[in-house]
Amino acid sequence: MAEARRTDLTGSRIRERRLARGIKQGTLAETVGVSPSYLNLIEHNHRRIGGKLLLELARALKVEPSVLSEGAEAGVSEVLDAAARAQGGVAAETDRIDELAARFPGWTALIAAQEGRARDLEGQIEALRDRLGQDPALAEAMHEVLSSVAAIRSTADILVREADLDAAWRGRFHRNLHEEAERLSARATGLLAQFEAPGADAAAAAPEETVEAMFEAAGHHFPEIEAQGAGAIAMILARAAGLDEPRARAMAERRLRDYAADAARLPMAEFAPAAKAAAYDPAALVERAAGDVALVLRRLAHLPVESGAPDRGLAICDASGALIQRRRLPGFPIPRVAPGCPLWPLYRALTRPGQAEAAVLDMPRGPRFRAWAVAQPVGGAGFGAAPLMHATMLVMPLGADMPGAGLIEAGPGCQSCPRAACAARR
Repeated sequence: MAEARRTDLTGSRIRERRLARGIKQGTLAETVGVSPSYLNLIEHNHRRIGGKLLLELARALKVEPSVLSEGAEAGVSEVLDAAARAQGGVAAETDRIDELAARFPGWTALIAAQEGRARDLEGQIEALRDRLGQDPALAEAMHEVLSSVAAIRSTADILVREADLDAAWRGRFHRNLHEEAERLSARATGLLAQFEAPGADAAAAAPEETVEAMFEAAGHHFPEIEAQGAGAIAMILARAAGLDEPRARAMAERRLRDYAADAARLPMAEFAPAAKAAAYDPAALVERAAGDVALVLRRLAHLPVESGAPDRGLAICDASGALIQRRRLPGFPIPRVAPGCPLWPLYRALTRPGQAEAAVLDMPRGPRFRAWAVAQPVGGAGFGAAPLMHATMLVMPLGADMPGAGLIEAGPGCQSCPRAACAARR
């Protein structure tokens, strides 16, 4: 539908380009060898255009024919459309995006770049909020700082209020005050250091962040593993940045081996065309994975960028609800440490292992998303031992043409969700 709308606006784009270059309609019609009345019909989208005439018009207007026939690049158009949806209180003319791009390509690119920048900053803010609220190392450091502040305040209060203190006691309080001040300075300096080095030093302290950055840099797709299998893992680890820390390297190797196992079971060369033919609907692809829903969700999340698939988010949690793997999605915050929204089908799936869940999630600040989830056992279990359970959830923007079910007013997690009246709020 969107593609048809873009094609139907060829005449509008011709008119906008002509006006932008200051060319009269009659002059352009004479240049390309048609009557002004016929060109007028074309410009008002009453006549379809193609072939030689389109090439002649593009040459006269000094643009590529694709600019007239296709309009703004699909990526730019989608970014501007998403920006308009994100600002719900602003009435933007989304049906005239191509006209905007035709008349003001520079401003269009600037708006798209600013929207991308805003998305990146929102993601960083969400990550910092998650870390400030849940990172145990930061929580411990903050507790120590507050303890020192409380001790200094209490000591200073005694020294001010008790004017007739014995000299020995006064000296002891002064010594305590000095020691606590030194301790506070050291703790505050250490706390600050955790935020001053967002690069390699910070990554070394958080293996999860290092591995996540490696996957994000690769677009969550590793063509070497798709082609060569697990034999390519050593090469990927050798060229990855920040894996000097043993825990990060071990975690990355484990994640890549899981990826290689998925690639062996469901090769991307066969899966990608099938996913596109099925409009990226997980339900239509389950048979290809012998009924393994979680495998289908992971492989959809790992589709290459050039496949044309819509944006995808992925969240995997263990039986305790702790998120152990994620692929971030613009407009759909997935916390790294804190638990996500209790209303996500990810957590509902844990209560019904093996049963696939689907829902449409209405996020408080952003568009709606379709989500699919399932909980399945991982690894083996001995006699009398319960299997380890993981839940997997795939998320896609509602704009994709795929079936969904059940609208749920959800959020990013109770810590930062603005829905104060939610019954599931903790």
